[in-house]
Amino acid sequence: MMSTTVPLLLLSDARQMIERSIAAAGALDVACSIAIVDASGHLLSFVRQDGAMAGSAELAIDKAFTAQIFNNRTEVLGALAQPGAELYGIQHSHGGRIVIFGGGIPIRFEGRAIGAIGVSGGTVAEDIAIAEAGSSAS
Repeated sequence: MMSTTVPLLLLSDARQMIERSIAAAGALDVACSIAIVDASGHLLSFVRQDGAMAGSAELAIDKAFTAQIFNNRTEVLGALAQPGAELYGIQHSHGGRIVIFGGGIPIRFEGRAIGAIGVSGGTVAEDIAIAEAGSSAS
C-alpha cells in the first residue's frame, strides 16, 4: 500500500491569510468578515472587523465553505448556477449554505484544495480582491 502525505492548512497559515486580508480591506476602506475553513469545510479561523455588517459574518463563513466543498471560486459557481446553466439551483443545496457570488476562493496546494477563504462586507469586487490578497499568503 502506498502512503501519501496530505498537506494541511494550519492555524498559523490561516492567521497569515487573515492578516493579509485585513491589510487589503484597510487599503480599500472596507470593514468585512473573513473566514478560513480547512479541507473538511469546517471553520479554522474567523474575524469580523469593527464596523462590519452583522450579516457579513455568516456569508463569509458560507463563502469559504462553498469554495472548499466544490473546489471552485464562488463567482465561477454563480455563472454555472444561472437559469439554463448546468448547476442551476445548486444554491439551494446543503441547507442553504451555498453562496454563488464572489468572495470565496479555494486554497490549493499542488492542485488539491486544502481549505478556502471567504470574505464578505464590501462589494462583490472588493470581497474578491480582499480574498485574493488573503489567499496569496498561502
